[in-house]
Amino acid sequence: MLPDKDGPNGGGGVQNGPGTEDPSVSLFREYLRLKTVHPEPDYDAAVRFLERIAEELALPMKKVEVCPGRVVAIITWVGSRPELKSVVLNSHTDVVPVYEEHWKHDPFAAVKDEHGNIYGRGSQDMKCVTIQYIEAIRRLKAAGKRFSRTIHLTFVPDEEVGGHKGMETFVKHPEFQKLNIGFALDEGLANPTNAYTVFYGERNPWCDMRACSSTPPKQYQDFVKEHNRTPLNLLPFSALQKHMDQNFTSTEESDPWWHAFSSTCKAMNVTLQKEIFPAATDSRFIREEGLPAIGFSPMNLTPILLHDHNEYLNEQVFLRGIQVYERLVPALASVPPLSGEE
Repeated sequence: MLPDKDGPNGGGGVQNGPGTEDPSVSLFREYLRLKTVHPEPDYDAAVRFLERIAEELALPMKKVEVCPGRVVAIITWVGSRPELKSVVLNSHTDVVPVYEEHWKHDPFAAVKDEHGNIYGRGSQDMKCVTIQYIEAIRRLKAAGKRFSRTIHLTFVPDEEVGGHKGMETFVKHPEFQKLNIGFALDEGLANPTNAYTVFYGERNPWCDMRACSSTPPKQYQDFVKEHNRTPLNLLPFSALQKHMDQNFTSTEESDPWWHAFSSTCKAMNVTLQKEIFPAATDSRFIREEGLPAIGFSPMNLTPILLHDHNEYLNEQVFLRGIQVYERLVPALASVPPLSGEE
C-alpha cells in the first residue's frame, strides 16, 4: 500500500527518542534540518557536517572551491588497486525553496509522523541518497570490507540552480581529473510502484524548455528561430541555459558497469524501470565528459514529491535504500579490470 501523500491530519507527529530510532534515520533527519535552501543556502553548515562524517568514517575529505563560496567536498575510500578507474557516488547539498504556508510541518524540522513518514525539503531530492551512501560505506567499512577500485563520495553545490557554480565547473577542474572516474551514480526519482527507476540519460535544459534527448539540438534551435520571426525581422534571443550534449550511458548487459549494476539488482529481486530523466541533473555534465553515469534513488512505493509541498520519505523505504547501496557499491567497486586497465 502506498504511503498517503499528505500523511495524517494535524499534530507534530511521533518524535522518537534517541534510543528508539535507527541511528541512520537520526542522521538523515539531522541533515534535513540544515538549511541549504536557495536563494541563500548554508553551505558552510553542510561542509562542517560532512567533515564530521569523514572523521567518523576515518576517511580523508578534500575541499575544492570551484567558485567563490562554492565548495565541492570529496570523501575518498582508496581501493586496493588505486590505479584502476574509480567509482563516484555523487550527490548535491542544496535544496529548492519552500512555501511554508503549503506545508503541514516545518520543512526544516524533519518531523516524523506515526507512519514513519519523514517530512522535509530534500527528503527525496536528494539528502536521502547522501545519507544512504554514507551509511552504506559506514557498514561496509565496519564489516572489514575493501574493494579493488577507489570509491569517491562527491558532494556538490548549486545543482538546483543549474550547476554552473557546481558540477559544470568542477568537471573542468584538475581535481576532477584526479578522481580517475570509471563510473558514477547520481540522483534519480521516486517510483510509486514496487520498482526502482533508473535513468541513463536526460533532457537538455534550454531556458524554460526541456529538449527531447532523441531530437538533434539544431532542430530545436531552428524551431525557436522560426517561431521568433516577425514580419519585419528576426528578434534576437539568447539562452540562459543551453545544454547540447546527448550522451547516453549504456544499459546493454555486455557493458561491465551496467551488468554489475543490473545483476546486483536482479539478485535482490529488484525490478528496474529504465527511463530518460524528465528534467536535468548533474549527471549530464559527467556524461558530457564521456563518462558513464546512472541516475538512481532507491525510493519505491513512494509518490514523486521532489520540489513539491510536503515532500517526505518513509523511514523504512530510506533504510531499505541503504541495504541496496550495501550491495551495489561492492559490485561496482569490484568490477574486474577493463581493457586498458591491466
